[in-house]
Amino acid sequence: MLIRSRAPLRLGLAGGGTDVSPYCDEFGGAILNATIDYYAYTTLEPLESGRVVFHSADLGASAEYAAEPVLAPDGHLDLFKAVYNHVVREYCGGKALSLRMSTRVDVPAGSGLGSSSTLVVAMLAAYVEWLNLPLGDYEIARTAYVIEREEAGLQGGKQDQYAAAFGGFNFMEFGRNGRVLVNPLRMKDWVVSELEASILLYYTGQSRASGDIIQEQSRNVRERNEEALEAMHAIKEEAFRMKECLLRGDFTRLHEVLRRSWESKKRMARKITNEHIERIYHCALDAGAHCAKISGAGGGGFMVFLTDPVHTDEVVAALKASHEGGTVYRCHFTGAGVHAWKAPAKAAGESSDL
Repeated sequence: MLIRSRAPLRLGLAGGGTDVSPYCDEFGGAILNATIDYYAYTTLEPLESGRVVFHSADLGASAEYAAEPVLAPDGHLDLFKAVYNHVVREYCGGKALSLRMSTRVDVPAGSGLGSSSTLVVAMLAAYVEWLNLPLGDYEIARTAYVIEREEAGLQGGKQDQYAAAFGGFNFMEFGRNGRVLVNPLRMKDWVVSELEASILLYYTGQSRASGDIIQEQSRNVRERNEEALEAMHAIKEEAFRMKECLLRGDFTRLHEVLRRSWESKKRMARKITNEHIERIYHCALDAGAHCAKISGAGGGGFMVFLTDPVHTDEVVAALKASHEGGTVYRCHFTGAGVHAWKAPAKAAGESSDL
């Protein structure tokens, strides 16, 4: 028997950064995001060998250990170990599991599309399916957050785990004591289609580690940096405005909201933008894009452009002509969140790796 799972990556459309502590704990955060048809995948194969084998196809990395109740971090696929350790401790009474887990993600690491958190959700969902664990969408998202942020100690916010678990267009609110409320948006079909036709994703060619940016954001809140706090308050308000624009189908105002949100975001931390990102931004706008923003914490990864669909090819041509190393992506929205299923066991000599 094989267990497979997949979870969708997300585009952060408004409110990004307000889901990060301590801002959301003190002031409350608001995020509007949507999942797209790029995924994190997991295959889990139960073993009887007394071994634990991890493999990441996109990283080209593998690790193998004796099946123990706790797998100590050693710098090799430690996020895999964090998920394993949590499941064994919380749901297996400390009894070790023997398994092979293989993963892959559709986009480069450090993309700004929530790939690491989405991968944790996909891995956790595979364990849920295998062990028949009583975890719904909220519980999977919350558990993935605890594993990644608290137990593995990786910096970041809360939105990615909930987007991957729920899927679709969601307006999310974050409050004290870990309170999260996910509000699915009931948007008209033509609005979704128009937004999908207008969106252009552009990988800047620069992967980024978001930890330093997020640490600065958090420090700015603790130290009451007035400029950064005002920017975060503004970004939160833009999330409410974005929700109204999407529900009403007001694209003219939506473009204005996205432009203001990007200008506010750049004031949250110094490394959110740089000369490379600004050149790409202005190149696309000069070619006819309405507006743009960086996806995720910033510093690199993917940029999101909204264009007139008639002029999309002109924007693409300008980006390709002006910036080597970047890649244009088109995407479609998806309404489904994480999903796990049982698959037939592999044939003799066949690899179960994704």
